[in-house]
Amino acid sequence: MRVGVFGATGAVGKELVQVLGDRGYPVTELRLFASTRSAGTRIPTPFGDKRIEVYDPATPPRLDLALLAVSGDWSKAHARQLVEAGAVVVDNSSAFRLESDVPLVVPEVNAAAAGSARLIANPNCTTAILAVALAPLHEAFGLKRVIVSTYQAASGAGAEGMQELEEGLREVLANGGQATNKFFRHPLPMNLIPHIDSFQPNGYTREEMKVTWETRKIMGLPDLLISCTAVRVPTMRAHAEAVTIETERPITAEAARAVLSNAPGVKLVDDVENALYPMPLTASGRYDVEAGRIRANPVFGDCGLDFFVCGDQLLKGAALNAVQIAEALPVKLAA
Repeated sequence: MRVGVFGATGAVGKELVQVLGDRGYPVTELRLFASTRSAGTRIPTPFGDKRIEVYDPATPPRLDLALLAVSGDWSKAHARQLVEAGAVVVDNSSAFRLESDVPLVVPEVNAAAAGSARLIANPNCTTAILAVALAPLHEAFGLKRVIVSTYQAASGAGAEGMQELEEGLREVLANGGQATNKFFRHPLPMNLIPHIDSFQPNGYTREEMKVTWETRKIMGLPDLLISCTAVRVPTMRAHAEAVTIETERPITAEAARAVLSNAPGVKLVDDVENALYPMPLTASGRYDVEAGRIRANPVFGDCGLDFFVCGDQLLKGAALNAVQIAEALPVKLAA
């Protein structure tokens, strides 16, 4: 397959290249695209050293697969052009996620939704991590409502966010100074920020509403009741989420553990006697979403459950999910 990675020098772009190599995706030609600032740079990849190119819309490259880790504005401007040039496009931005003619896919949940589409959207990182755990519980017990609070790592803001956290921690801990902020609304070291993306008229942020809108679309549940509070925390990578659900049918912690232990893409980490539960330290760099701290929720009686999940935002929340989509597609060679 002739594969192009767009935004190849960013945090997600780098992971896309690595995941392609790690999973043995059949790449016959790899082309990497980024901004003019990186143009001409050669970087090592699992497929040998590659030179960074700048995309020229006047001469779209001939690709079978285009993986986009770029801004929504860039995707809106160029994604369909890449499709017209013969590529199947998997877009990691929010540009097309809610478009009715564009599938929004988490392969463990709704792989069939991709069908023969040539443009496919990758979900918001928080949504993808959540959906992997919610879907098997819905299949077994039915979902009535979902309440989730997220603890989102600096990696959610890309390489710049990770660098800002690292430099801020160094300034505070090593030099006794005050961390500054450019990419986050407030300094992140020794802090947490209940504000990700812009606030909406209903008081929720757009990040929080993405969880609602996208989960409904992925799971095919347009009326599912979901409320999310999204919080940025000073961890480097891997998002964590505290989830409360009310189910249509009675559910127990034991039954939920049995379901999640066999769910694709989920690793059950739920041994509190030995202090084993999902954490960013153990989920970082891993493909599976960790699930644990499973317990009955007394507010909803026999139909209530609380649990905690943690997944690598750059992998299952982005790059891995995109490559899994590509793996599931009957991609046709460009003409």
